[in-house]
Amino acid sequence: MLEFVLVGIPMIFILLSIFEIARGMWTYETLAYAVREGVRYSIMHGKGCASPHTCQVTIGAIATVIKNAGVGLDANSVTVTFTPASGSATTGTIASQLTSSTIWPPSSSNSPGQLVKISLKYRFQTFLAVFWVGAGAPLNDSGTFYLPASSTEPIQF
Repeated sequence: MLEFVLVGIPMIFILLSIFEIARGMWTYETLAYAVREGVRYSIMHGKGCASPHTCQVTIGAIATVIKNAGVGLDANSVTVTFTPASGSATTGTIASQLTSSTIWPPSSSNSPGQLVKISLKYRFQTFLAVFWVGAGAPLNDSGTFYLPASSTEPIQF
C-alpha cells in the first residue's frame, strides 16, 4: 500500500497528463490544418477567377470549409477572423459565420498577389488546471486557455 501511494498515484497523474497534453496537441494541429485549408480555398477564388466566371466565395463558404476541415472542433468555441489586404477584419465564431453571405475577400483586396489572412482562436479547456494552483496567465480559474492559429497567403487568381 505504501509503494502504491509513493509510485502509483504519481504515475496515474503522469499518465493523465500525457493524454491531456496529447489532446491539446491534436486540437492545435487540427486548428492549424483547418485554417490552412480555409486560406487555400479563399486564395483560389480571387478576382481573376471571378472575371469570366462567377466563382467568388462568401465568408459562409470559407467558414464551412474551415468547419469541415476542423474535425472534432466545436464551431461555437472557435473564433475566426478574416483579414484582407485592406486590413478591415471580420470576426465571429465559426457557427455564426456559416450563414454569412458577404463576399470575401472584398473587391478592393481581391487582386492576385494581395495577401489574405485568416486567424482562428480556440477555447481549450483542461482538467489539469486544478493541479496548477496559482498558475495565473494564460490560465484562469476554469482551466481554459486559448490556442491560436493563423495562415496568410497571396491570392493566386
